[in-house]
Amino acid sequence: MMSHYTVGLMASQDRARWDDFVLRCPNATFFHRAGWQRIMEESLGHRTWFMYAADDGGELHAVLPLAQVNSRLFGNTLCSLPFCVYGGIAATDAHAAQAVDAAAQQLAARLQVDHLEYRHRQPHHADWLHQDTYATFRKRLHADPQENMLAIPRKQRAMVRKGITAELASTVETDTGRFFDCYARSMHHLGTPMFSRRHFQLLREVFAEDCQVLCVQQASRPVCAVMSFRFRDQILPYYGGGGAQARVLAGNDFMYWEVMRRACLAGCTLFDFGRSKYGTGSFAFKKNWGFEPEPLHYDYQLHRSKQLKQVQPLNPRYQMLIKAWRLLPLSVANLIGPHIVRQLG
Repeated sequence: MMSHYTVGLMASQDRARWDDFVLRCPNATFFHRAGWQRIMEESLGHRTWFMYAADDGGELHAVLPLAQVNSRLFGNTLCSLPFCVYGGIAATDAHAAQAVDAAAQQLAARLQVDHLEYRHRQPHHADWLHQDTYATFRKRLHADPQENMLAIPRKQRAMVRKGITAELASTVETDTGRFFDCYARSMHHLGTPMFSRRHFQLLREVFAEDCQVLCVQQASRPVCAVMSFRFRDQILPYYGGGGAQARVLAGNDFMYWEVMRRACLAGCTLFDFGRSKYGTGSFAFKKNWGFEPEPLHYDYQLHRSKQLKQVQPLNPRYQMLIKAWRLLPLSVANLIGPHIVRQLG
């Protein structure tokens, strides 16, 4: 017998039961947490619809966080969830999943978006469009940090030891200031617009102890930094980078090892290295750590558009813009970058 579910939108009084469900739901991720509504709305300025399916007793059985990115440059999309690696439907019941799925498709039609996008780890809609663009990298951790060190392939392990030999040290910080400076330099070097300083402050404010900042330094001088997310037994280093010194001293290699080492000691059993595009340097970097790529299944349902737009750096159309961005003074890039990056998703 088919259960009856009511689809609703998360309000302030629903956040606690939403997060309680997310923590219990096997296929939910950190990016399903209720706090992302505030990030999408306050930091990025996007409208949101955090849908849930509840039974007659009010218990949740499915959630689907959605945000609309409406850009003159890059199109009008409804996505679960923009700026996040994972998203889509998290459910403990197939009928509940169908209920929020149908509601999302109706919303996409009503908003007249170009397309609706779900960012799943597993296939969901075989009849929708797909792009083989990204893979994610996840690996189980040993309880012993030394075992994790030995599990890193030899050449990559040598890079970690190079950072150790350079007397690099890591500190966990509550302030995002030094992290922002390191990450901004890295993004500028890549020719990529940067989020605002406030964006990272808000992440720390919203997710508190589950949003961790680690800074790598040499003789008290910051070399590189990373912001990681903690979810259940998982650690997800998400935003990370540094300047020229990081590349000279193998700072990034040391930094990710420190995230892994500290996470292991804190009881984490899974290291999630996040997504990378096939054929990129970051993809190769993660493989060199001994992680096997897992294809991500992003599903696209076309609405107003007849085809998907290729909004990604590998598109030759954007290569000249990337080169021009690198020539901007860092202060200028940091000033105008947030107005551009919020349109990308």
